[in-house]
Amino acid sequence: MPRVAPEPAAKPTYTRRRQAGSGSARSLMLTVFGEYVLPQAEPVWTSTLLHVLGGLDVEEKSTRQALARMAADGWIVAERRGRRVRWALTGHGRELLSEGAERIYTFGRDRDSWDGRWLVLLATVPESKRDLRHQLRTRLTWAGFASPIPGVWVSPHASREAEAKQVVESLGLDITAFSFSGPYAGVGSERAMVEQAWHLGDLATAYTAFVQEFAGLRPSPGDPVLFTQIRLVHAWRRFPMLDPQLPQELLPPDWIGVRAANVFNDLHQAWHPPSQEHWTELSARG
Repeated sequence: MPRVAPEPAAKPTYTRRRQAGSGSARSLMLTVFGEYVLPQAEPVWTSTLLHVLGGLDVEEKSTRQALARMAADGWIVAERRGRRVRWALTGHGRELLSEGAERIYTFGRDRDSWDGRWLVLLATVPESKRDLRHQLRTRLTWAGFASPIPGVWVSPHASREAEAKQVVESLGLDITAFSFSGPYAGVGSERAMVEQAWHLGDLATAYTAFVQEFAGLRPSPGDPVLFTQIRLVHAWRRFPMLDPQLPQELLPPDWIGVRAANVFNDLHQAWHPPSQEHWTELSARG
């Protein structure tokens, strides 16, 4: 899931306190809808969602608030059956979750060969317009750009110029923004620029935490495998926002991101059948 920036996912370490708030509940709810409601194309009862989110240490009040917020934002719609309510994705919700799923489930598998060209975007926003600055940063980061110095955004994917143009135009910054593309020149260190822009050490730490949390887990059938699969996807959701998928030439040797992607893909594939089966059983019970 135009590519639209996703809801910020939780840190790799999954704690009860972190999942207590309604904001975290909404983020988890999006994971649940994307993993189960979207592919099965069936509405889900409120009672099923309360059971699942409760198993992930979210209070009932926070779950109901998350549902109300998603409905108000046009992601889902309520369908009443007597006193009971079930929730269906709207067309808008299906579209956004499908786009998100496409990126999340394919993220980290392959890296294209690099032609050595950089795309450089010059775009500044006054300090007084903090909301606009935040929107620009969020959307360019989602598109794989990073800023080594204020006002300068770089990407090793020169083909994303159209995406950068769409971002600045939609924010009304196209008159004052400029872009260039070409190989790195002779001033300074290309690797130092990469580290300053993307902070690969921090990213490696996040990947390491993900691997340590999930590699080797063997959840039992039923609720355990369902809850663990949700935790896995929810933790992985944040990496497309953090990792620009730099070409191999710009990464450290034995990059931990490759192992993390393998862990996610292997575990998600292994847990997919039993977790989907259990979700179907829960949905049938209502």
